[in-house]
Amino acid sequence: MLHQTLDRLGDALAEPESTITRDAAIQRFEFCFELAWRTIQERGRDQGLDCRSPKGCFKLAFKTGWVDSEQGWLVMLEDRNPMARDVFSRLAGHLSSLRSLAAALTAEN
Repeated sequence: MLHQTLDRLGDALAEPESTITRDAAIQRFEFCFELAWRTIQERGRDQGLDCRSPKGCFKLAFKTGWVDSEQGWLVMLEDRNPMARDVFSRLAGHLSSLRSLAAALTAEN
């Protein structure tokens, strides 16, 4: 499911920027973000590891090697909350980080 939601975010980011596409991309990013940290939480539980918040789960993902930049994920956590026009410009970079996580978790199966 994470891969599908990331593809949808990628589709929105590929469109020319307008109010509608910006809003769609931001909403899709929020959904991807929530799904990403909850997927980390679930995978952690499967391995006997615990995280209860997005920040804790991103720290766990960094520690286990599922993500390569803890700082990038903490920036993403900040961007998730006060969505604004300047955040839109960083979504493509976040999509890349989200896809790397999805690939790492898939490869581990």
